[in-house]
Amino acid sequence: MKEYRFVVSEEQEEERLDRVLASLLPDSSRSFLQRLIKNGSVVLNAQGAKPATLLKSGDVIELSLPEASLPEIPAVDIPLDIVYEDEDLLVVNKPQGMVVHPAPGHYDDTLVNALLYHCKDLSGINGVMRPGIVHRIDRDTSGLLMVCKNDEAHRKLALQLAEHSIQREYRAIALGVIKEDEGHVDAPIGRDSTDRKRMCVHSDLLHAREAYTQYYVEERFGDCTYIRCRLRTGRTHQIRVHMAHIGHPILGDLVYGPKKMPYGSLTRGQVLHAALLGFVHPRTGEEMLFSAPLPDNFAQILKKCRCSL
Repeated sequence: MKEYRFVVSEEQEEERLDRVLASLLPDSSRSFLQRLIKNGSVVLNAQGAKPATLLKSGDVIELSLPEASLPEIPAVDIPLDIVYEDEDLLVVNKPQGMVVHPAPGHYDDTLVNALLYHCKDLSGINGVMRPGIVHRIDRDTSGLLMVCKNDEAHRKLALQLAEHSIQREYRAIALGVIKEDEGHVDAPIGRDSTDRKRMCVHSDLLHAREAYTQYYVEERFGDCTYIRCRLRTGRTHQIRVHMAHIGHPILGDLVYGPKKMPYGSLTRGQVLHAALLGFVHPRTGEEMLFSAPLPDNFAQILKKCRCSL
């Protein structure tokens, strides 16, 4: 068991107990924390409490959190679209809808499960749940990912990521017509204080990290714009958050955009594709550049957009 003790701040006053705990313990779901409160594992000022109890400044929250037990990650025969492979790394074209690494509800249908079946040795720097994974893309974002087979390759590619020297270019369809031919969004991104599953632009750098997205207009249509985006940084949901921030959320993005989207069943998730990936090979020093074609649903939506002109 892990023991925690928190003192409620003035900013947290009049907030619900379960909501404050969810912000303090972002790796635990709100429903899980509610169960802990109900079974007496959480005490407020040395007494029992309810999830909806409203807090006061100076209140003391104490709880015992069970240590998470990590399941064994199975190797599963899931087809992979491997763009490149050698003794040090792979470049994989991930389909839309596939989760990158195991998480609650996804322990045997992820990219990592498929990688473990294909290749027995993967780098262990990111732990047992994320073997080989240097960077991630969202479940409903398709496109290119690099995966490392050994720790040395992982360290060198992670350093390139930290130095912003890896080339990453995305294709997307944004809602609305973007007037300028190119532009950028330079706005820090952090976790949304009211919903831990969302990210948002923060003005307070204490709660956010630098984020920079460059975008270029490829084509304009009646109600949307085909764009390409280059990342200088790689924050969670970066392109989705930045484009929504300037009033042009990504088509199909129900988290940061409107709940009703054009093009019906073709928009099964955000229309966002990691199309280009470039880096220096960690062993040979060779400059590597890979591309992946637009997935079928993305291409079909583009065709419909063009036909509507």
